[in-house]
Amino acid sequence: MMHLKRFYLGLMLFFMYAPILVLMVFSFNDSRSRNTWGGFSLRWYVELFNDPHTQLALRNTILIAIFSTILATIIGTTAAVGIDKLKKRSRMVIMGFTRMPVMMPDIVTGLALMILFLFGFRIVGFGRLGFGTLLIAHVVFNVPYVILSVIPRLRQLDPNLYEAALDLGSSPIRAFVQVILPELWPGVITGAMLAFTLSVDDFMVSFFTTSPGVQNLSIRIFAMTRRGVDPRINALSTLIFVAIMLMLFIINRRDQRLIKKQQSEV
Repeated sequence: MMHLKRFYLGLMLFFMYAPILVLMVFSFNDSRSRNTWGGFSLRWYVELFNDPHTQLALRNTILIAIFSTILATIIGTTAAVGIDKLKKRSRMVIMGFTRMPVMMPDIVTGLALMILFLFGFRIVGFGRLGFGTLLIAHVVFNVPYVILSVIPRLRQLDPNLYEAALDLGSSPIRAFVQVILPELWPGVITGAMLAFTLSVDDFMVSFFTTSPGVQNLSIRIFAMTRRGVDPRINALSTLIFVAIMLMLFIINRRDQRLIKKQQSEV
């Protein structure tokens, strides 16, 4: 039975990662054709980094991911603390609304935000879709993930920690920063990592909330595929895959160290 389970797991992983492996191999193919192997080459990586449009899309992606992660982490963490202080019924209602954007299709979120931005611009009379609206959209869909990452850590806290810090003479802000926040840090880091990854990966929401002059990597890849399969896409996709794998490796290493630390303290 154990061998059957391992075979099933191996088969599932093969079908999941075999296409990515083929893509990575052909990113080093000197030939433009996908049917012939022209020899090992870094040609497409060189052309990729010499493409000004791709460089601009990469810069936009990194900036949007960093800024949206910072803002979403701050907003989501403070919101999680506030939600945790609500009464049970109110907390359940708010958490229901928090989970809705996570379960909602991205196309619905993207369309709703686009209509909101265009309607708001019509009322106010200034502004247009671009970097600012793209940043706001990424913050909006990242906040629920941060809240859902921080809330479990809040449930594990001793409810008397904050009051004890106040009784010992600490100010409310100092008690939160020095007592509560260090206990929430694993959940905050997890939420930030998740927000950063989702921001880099997002296409649908970004597509509806930006202008043609402001592209991230996912929109750039989509634009490149509309003119046919460009071998540079293989190189770009390989770099994104490697970057995400490195991030996951760092997160797993951090979680393992945290578990070992908690076990040693016990």
